[in-house]
Amino acid sequence: MGEPARRIDRIDTAPAFTQADADALNARFAGVPTPEMLRTLLAEDTLGRVGVVSSFGTEAIVLLHLVAQANKDVPIIFVDTLKMFDETLAYREQVIDLLGFTNASVVKPDPAKLLEKDETGMRWSYDPDGCCEIRKVEPMARAKASLDAWISGRKAFQSQTRQNLPLFEVEDGRMKVNPLGEWTKEDLDAYFEEHDLPRHPLEALGYLSVGCSPCTSTVAPGEDPRAGRWRGWDKTECGIHSTKVPKGDDGDLPPGYEPFL
Repeated sequence: MGEPARRIDRIDTAPAFTQADADALNARFAGVPTPEMLRTLLAEDTLGRVGVVSSFGTEAIVLLHLVAQANKDVPIIFVDTLKMFDETLAYREQVIDLLGFTNASVVKPDPAKLLEKDETGMRWSYDPDGCCEIRKVEPMARAKASLDAWISGRKAFQSQTRQNLPLFEVEDGRMKVNPLGEWTKEDLDAYFEEHDLPRHPLEALGYLSVGCSPCTSTVAPGEDPRAGRWRGWDKTECGIHSTKVPKGDDGDLPPGYEPFL
């Protein structure tokens, strides 16, 4: 008999998940309580290599508490843009310790990119999209590169741009899970109270959504919870939850822009 055909090694470049996978998961978990859904997903290893992306903002601990009840070994990823509130950094440490996560990591902007495109540290004041791109989006892309799926804390009620969030969606071939998509502010508040969870220290001062300190302001009664983010700009997302890449990211001021400080 002749020699068996030699097996040729191939690099699998196909996406980890397709829209059909998301549709199947949306159908399977429709109406299933969030704690049960997370326990099932993480116990079955359905999502492959999965991590939780958390801003450690005013509502973040609810999702983190739910995940901790299911699996404390899930990677918890935080992007430190080097423009964060000191209160957020301290809160992150408090929450990680309280919930007992074993695999919490911090990713930061590339120093070379900062030197090239934001040497003064003031890009936020004239090009917030470009600032988010180098300080948040690019670092997060590096962190997600090894993941098949990631869990997000987005809620539909937070803003008009987050309406009709599915539980599962596919983004760049990865499964993106939005366990709290249908939760209301009342649901979150009840969960805080039921489990006696600590609040972000800035919330009591009127910061209902907390991001980087230069681009976060307090929110007046009746305003959209995210109205304090990038106030005065036509901008509602940092870019982590979008595949759109900001234009004009060449290190110079975009046409028509002047720093206001």
